[in-house]
Amino acid sequence: MRTVRGPGGRTYLLVKRSSDSSRVRDPKTGEERYVANDELEAVSGESPLETAARAVPESVRRILVATPTERGLGLLVDIVDRGPLPVVDIMGAYDLCESDLHGLLTEFKIAGLVEETTVYGERGYEATTVAKEGIERLRERD
Repeated sequence: MRTVRGPGGRTYLLVKRSSDSSRVRDPKTGEERYVANDELEAVSGESPLETAARAVPESVRRILVATPTERGLGLLVDIVDRGPLPVVDIMGAYDLCESDLHGLLTEFKIAGLVEETTVYGERGYEATTVAKEGIERLRERD
């Protein structure tokens, strides 16, 4: 499979190429159709798997990539629901060791899901708009 650009600049996944036309899949809808080969151009440097992943909303992709376990996801959901939270409260509320908690919060920060803040004069974390939107979208799918 390869990433190609078709009519109107739309990005597709090339499923099968024949002499005159190619079967392509729209990564956003999963729908397949045939497009004339002369209307397609290869997109270099773009993995077809990354193209396929873009069918998932950005906020949800960030959560999926940054949360390695259900415990991690639960931590993020709790910060979204109850935050902002002081680090002391987070440490006391969960059965995570300090290094595991620090690792998760660092991943969340890198992914743009939480930000450091001050809560009651103490260092803490709050969910970003991206995290709130992503959790909301995941909950819609239940």
